[in-house]
Amino acid sequence: MKRTCLLPVVLISFLFVHNSVFTQTKKKKSEEDVYKFEMVHQVKTTPVKNQAKTGTCWSFATTSFIETELLRMKKGEHFISPMWFVRHAYPLKAQKYIRYSGTTNFSVGGQAHDVMNIIREKGMIPEANYKGMNIGEDEHNHGEMAEVLEGIVSSVKRNKGGKITPRWHEVFESTLNIYLGTPPVKFDYLGRIFTPKNFCDSLNFNPDDYVEFTSYSHHPFYSKFVLEIPDNWSNDKYYNIPINEMIALIDTALSKGFSVVWDGDVSEKSFDKKKGIAIIPQVELEDIEQDNAENKTEEPLKEKFITQEMRQVSFDNQTTTDDHLMHITGLARDKRGYKFYYVKNSWGTKDKKYDGYWYMSEIYARLKTIAIMVHKDAVPGWLKSKLKM
Repeated sequence: MKRTCLLPVVLISFLFVHNSVFTQTKKKKSEEDVYKFEMVHQVKTTPVKNQAKTGTCWSFATTSFIETELLRMKKGEHFISPMWFVRHAYPLKAQKYIRYSGTTNFSVGGQAHDVMNIIREKGMIPEANYKGMNIGEDEHNHGEMAEVLEGIVSSVKRNKGGKITPRWHEVFESTLNIYLGTPPVKFDYLGRIFTPKNFCDSLNFNPDDYVEFTSYSHHPFYSKFVLEIPDNWSNDKYYNIPINEMIALIDTALSKGFSVVWDGDVSEKSFDKKKGIAIIPQVELEDIEQDNAENKTEEPLKEKFITQEMRQVSFDNQTTTDDHLMHITGLARDKRGYKFYYVKNSWGTKDKKYDGYWYMSEIYARLKTIAIMVHKDAVPGWLKSKLKM
């Protein structure tokens, strides 16, 4: 009798589980089939790193770019320390913040040129020789350090003693050394003794070979200007070109085997962390999700047409801000033939659909790119002529 009663329950449970598995399998297959990418150009690069609990994407993206440049230059595979640049950028930010009475930006952020500026003055170092994790952590975590450093400069700025003494520099430097480690003057790498400067020289890496571009119409095109973003704390200048020419520059660079540092906005909901896709859909995502739920289908989404004017509006009203840097290492097309950039992130590989990479549509890049950095040899001749480079 009990066995007879159990039979319907077992049958219902089986059907429920079978249906659930079928639905999940169908959903997974649907998500995989939405975008099928075919690589057109791909630049050889190094493995994805993880910036973890830090705001140092600027250093990770540019370090990845440098590592990729060394591969392109036939200098071998080297893993460069991102924390070396963080360690040396902080004192420069602090000094400027104090000199300007706290009116400049003092934060964890930065730009690609910060790395090049530090290489010019301090050189660079392999990650094995300066990991920048000095307090027993398994991954980078700057939450406490950033607060402590901000507390130091805020206290100095208030100038409660009536005059600022030079001792605050020592406190600031010591704090960085406690958290990140003291920067080595010399180090042993591959059986040779280097300084950070002659290590850079040994690889023939020249930071002056790299240029930055932006695209905004509130300054004349084909000129240089100080880009008005908080993380450009050093007031570096960027070449200003129309967005169509910036896209052409990125495409040309990738086709010639050069990669690109990308600075832009990833705050959009359509920068999908789960699916590894970045697009600018024609309609709101909430409406799309509702439509998909009702029709049980999901197709690649149609995107907006982005103009120079739309870029400018989004910059002026600050719906586009410079909140993240990444590294473009490839160009792909989806099953419709639409262009996507293959973008290396610094958020690790765990639970990432494309192993730490994103596919960013050209449309997304047209609207959400703040700036890029490339090797000067990646710039086509026609653009160099316009810029008088």
